[in-house]
Amino acid sequence: MENYLPILAIFTLTTAFGIWYRRSRGRVKLSPTSSQRLSRLDLGSDLGSRMTFLQFSSAFCSPCRATRALLTDVVADFQDVTYIDIDAEKHLGLVRRLKINSTPTTLILDRDGVEIGRAVGAPKRGDILATIKSIG
Repeated sequence: MENYLPILAIFTLTTAFGIWYRRSRGRVKLSPTSSQRLSRLDLGSDLGSRMTFLQFSSAFCSPCRATRALLTDVVADFQDVTYIDIDAEKHLGLVRRLKINSTPTTLILDRDGVEIGRAVGAPKRGDILATIKSIG
C-alpha cells in the first residue's frame, strides 16, 4: 500500500493543476496589466472608437484560429469595436513589451489604446459579449 501513496499524490496534484488550468484559460480578466498606450504605429491598424480586441497568435495554433473566427464574428455586429490580429512570431518586440507568454492572448484596449483587460487562451462568446457590454 505504501508503494501507491506517491502515485496517488502525483495523480491528485496533476488533476488539481489540470482543473485549475482549464478553468483559468480563456477567461477575460478586466484588470490592466500594462499602462502602456498602444498606437496605430504599434499595431498597424486604427483603434476602435469604443474598444479594440488585440489578439496575438501564431501560425500553428488551433485555438488561435478559433479565437480569430469568434472575434471576427462578434466584432462584425459593432461599428465602434475593432479586432486586430498580430502574428506573435513577427512582432517579438511587442510580445516582450506587453508580456505575452502564450498564444492566443487577447488584449482588450480602450479607445486610447490602453490595456484594460486580457484573455489568455480561447475566450468564450459570452465573456466577449459581456466585456463589450460592460465597456460603454
